[in-house]
Amino acid sequence: MNHPKGAIRYAVPIVVFSFIKTLLMQKERAIVHMDLDTFFVSCERLLDSRLNGKPILIGGTSDRGVVASCSYEARKFGVHSAMPMKMALQRCPEAIVIKGNSSTYTKYSRIVTEIIRESAPIYEKSSIDEFYLDFTGMDRFFGCKKYADELREKIIRESGLPISFGLSENKTVSKIATGEAKPNNAINIDHGYERPFLAPLSIRKIPSVGLKTYQTFCGLGVKKIHTLQEMPLELLEQVFGKNGRTIWKKAHGIDPSPVIQYSERKSISTERTFDRDTIDIHKVKGILSAMGENLAFQLRRAQKVCACVTVKVRYSDFQTKTLQKKIPYTAADHEIIPLVLELFDKIYYRRVRIRLIGVRLSHLVNGSHQINLFTDDTRQSDLYQAMDHIRNRYGDRSVMRASGLTARTIGRMNPFNGEPPVLLANRRV
Repeated sequence: MNHPKGAIRYAVPIVVFSFIKTLLMQKERAIVHMDLDTFFVSCERLLDSRLNGKPILIGGTSDRGVVASCSYEARKFGVHSAMPMKMALQRCPEAIVIKGNSSTYTKYSRIVTEIIRESAPIYEKSSIDEFYLDFTGMDRFFGCKKYADELREKIIRESGLPISFGLSENKTVSKIATGEAKPNNAINIDHGYERPFLAPLSIRKIPSVGLKTYQTFCGLGVKKIHTLQEMPLELLEQVFGKNGRTIWKKAHGIDPSPVIQYSERKSISTERTFDRDTIDIHKVKGILSAMGENLAFQLRRAQKVCACVTVKVRYSDFQTKTLQKKIPYTAADHEIIPLVLELFDKIYYRRVRIRLIGVRLSHLVNGSHQINLFTDDTRQSDLYQAMDHIRNRYGDRSVMRASGLTARTIGRMNPFNGEPPVLLANRRV
């Protein structure tokens, strides 16, 4: 068979281009939401099988502790995440309380992340135990539901952790579907069936609808998504502003937001809640110094600098004050720590007992601290390098300033490793 000159040369590229064009024009997406079931509890059960089948509470163990995670056995008693531990134990006295170990949870999270990274073309890790995967176009080769099922089975087999997923054309519907699939199951919502699937569910199932928003809806006589779907958009915008449009779209199964692989951190922060409200200013300043020191080290380790420092104080009556100050880009302890203490002195003027303190460094950019030729000593830079070398080798808390020794729980996590932070109950001091 005779071909025009050059026809064979361009046949394959034309086919490939046509295929890529088809994928780009494809309107039906395939978004998977995966969520590790009662993740912290499941990790603890992997370490100790005696916990299987028993009510488990993970979180702070003090009077002000909060439930970070609980088993399904505990949920039968009305216990849920974010509930005060004291209340949870009143509802479920036989529950086993475990303080939790962020290092253990991070380890298992990374195991699951690596499995997903090897299998998914695009994935977004939205929390330590939650993932979005974009399988758009893969139905041409595998079948998205079949591929997601196989991936789920692989995660369970290789990690030992139960995991559920929802599959639909967008992130909102998939996340809601995952919640309906739990425990340890999966649901596929075909294109065009988003509204019927959502209709009978409570509006609390919609992401971003918190307790206050739900109470407002209840005041309007709206409790089911079906009723919300019939409400005019204008009314929702009148009551909830811009958020009303967002809620309306989600109730109709509309969510064009993409799966985003990674987003650069714009700030790092740390907070501590005291077991008992305190007026021990020496202790408070020591902890603030340790916070500033550790955050500055995290900046240097990631080769970043900050241009804004914020200090937060919450009093015993829950009145909260914050104060920030913009500064030249830096990652130096001797510049950040004095500013943290200066901001605290300005913000702490009521002489009331303190419940919580926090420090945040923001306006982050890539770079490293530059020595000020007029005020800095090169020995200061050498000192930082030596201290950071020891920390990198032996741990974040292997070297600390004497003023921060009372806060030895500060540090552990690297906020710049691409991993979402572990959301445990606040550690106490």
